[in-house]
Amino acid sequence: MALTFAGLLYVQIMYMKNMVRMRDDQFVEGVQRSLYAVSTNLEQDETKHYLEQDAAQIQASALPIYSVGGSDFGGIKYTFTTPEGLSGDLTLKGEVGKGPKSNSLSSSYRSLQETLRGQYLYQKGLLNEVILNIINHASNRPIVERADSAIVARYLRSELYNNGLNLPFEFALVNRMGAVIYKSAGYSSAAASQEKTFLQPLFPNDSSGRTNYLKVYFPTKADYIFSSVKFMIPSFMFTLILLIVFLYTIIVAFRQKKLTEMKNDFINNMTHEFKTPISTISLAAQMLNDNSVRKSPKMLEHISTVINDETKRLRFQVEKVLQMSMFDRQKATLKLTDLDANTLLANIIHTFKIKVEKYGGHIGATLDAEKAMVNVDEMHFTNVIFNLLDNAVKYRREDVPLELTVATRDLSDGRLSITVADNGIGIRKEDLKKIFDKFFRVSTGNRHDVKGFGLGLAYVHKMVGELGGEISVESELNVGTKFTIVLPLIKE
Repeated sequence: MALTFAGLLYVQIMYMKNMVRMRDDQFVEGVQRSLYAVSTNLEQDETKHYLEQDAAQIQASALPIYSVGGSDFGGIKYTFTTPEGLSGDLTLKGEVGKGPKSNSLSSSYRSLQETLRGQYLYQKGLLNEVILNIINHASNRPIVERADSAIVARYLRSELYNNGLNLPFEFALVNRMGAVIYKSAGYSSAAASQEKTFLQPLFPNDSSGRTNYLKVYFPTKADYIFSSVKFMIPSFMFTLILLIVFLYTIIVAFRQKKLTEMKNDFINNMTHEFKTPISTISLAAQMLNDNSVRKSPKMLEHISTVINDETKRLRFQVEKVLQMSMFDRQKATLKLTDLDANTLLANIIHTFKIKVEKYGGHIGATLDAEKAMVNVDEMHFTNVIFNLLDNAVKYRREDVPLELTVATRDLSDGRLSITVADNGIGIRKEDLKKIFDKFFRVSTGNRHDVKGFGLGLAYVHKMVGELGGEISVESELNVGTKFTIVLPLIKE
């Protein structure tokens, strides 16, 4: 599908590109043909101007009519053609019985031939004189007389229309130095420099020092060229719609694939998520079978507390899954109460201590905050801390004992800072921005013992935000990770 869309777009783009280039070439050819026709028309007008000056003299030297004798003479018709291609007829008539003698007729005929030959040579001389005048004196006339602006505009409009270019234009007459002699009302030198300008020399037979040029540009040329390919717009729109639908389909397909994988992970890993509290309760139950433990009221109290806390945690895990199922649907339901964060954290650490020590680690508390009263939901707040501690255990390093630290401190702006730090494997910089995304899991290389839904840190981020706080993370590979939660204190 991707290759098909890429090929379709490529074909459409190339087709439009070729259409635009072909239309532009046709436009340029039509304009150049029109400008050449304008230049030719102006030269013909100038030739006509000099011919009209000698028209009276040429008319005065027209062929005379010769007539001989009366109507009774049948007459002689003579047809002639000059070397230059001029042709004429001559008819001699006279009365029968009164016609001239043969020698007189021949003499008259020869005389008429000489007259015609002289008339032809005279007219040829007049034409040569006109041509010499054009060559020697035409360039001395002012250019505004030789190429009147109104006539140039009329010729331009007519020739462009004849070549199928019926669009607005602006023009100017400039000399060889580029100075404007006259211009149309809408002509702008700045616009002419930006637009493609067409240049046509006028009267090219003039000397180089007297050469003038006609400059023409078309302000709406781009629209004219675009109008030839605008029928492609619906095609592009349909292709774009198909492309959007295609991308949406791909996104939905990948989402469904991801959800399927998450469903499988959920089924495979759910037992692991619940194994920790169950194993802790099982361990406490086994300790109760020891006679020495049963004889120690203090130990019994500790074990009962652990069982109670782990049962709570088991309930929290179930609640977390239920809450995450409504993660994107509605705001979480919170039961806010005023609690001392130091006391709550101490209880959590006491409960989690058994799991940390099971892996040969140590968990310490530095609860230095003097003001620690916060308005939170006990269940969700406890679950947030449990998630952070549980991640620290999951992503511990095998080569060093696990060290966990939970600390609190006062901030100057009436807020409480809670940090959970470990000496685990750390998180890569490129993953730090994604760890709070739903279903994102940090790669652990070849380690397959780390299970989870990819929901824990998303849940933590969600709940801290619901409680009006902020959470941030600092980490370095093979050094450790520190999460910082900042919550507002209860105002006294």
